Amino acid sequence: MYGGASVRSGASQTLLGPDVLDELGYSVRDGEKVTVVRSAIGAEAGYTIRVARFAALGFTSSDFQIHAHDLPEGIGIDGLLGLSFLRQLDYEIRSAEGRIVVERVDGSG
Repeated sequence: MYGGASVRSGASQTLLGPDVLDELGYSVRDGEKVTVVRSAIGAEAGYTIRVARFAALGFTSSDFQIHAHDLPEGIGIDGLLGLSFLRQLDYEIRSAEGRIVVERVDGSG
């Protein structure tokens, strides 16, 4: 995982900006298929790509599919941590405490 990435949640699929993937040595040429992300402000073309290893919240997944899409500039977000990664975990978001409690679900990778 890109060490300096700022990744947010709220997406069904895990998404990283193509520039982050470029820094890791991946390229659009490594992509699997073209995709489109739709939001209230329009549609953004991108692609899916499999990365050898993806790590977040202290957990790692191998051969993990990422959606590569540009995100709005100037907001300090490099990606979105989606349910495609989170579904392997049990987690509690404790907003008042400023922390997330995470554990791997039994039987997952």
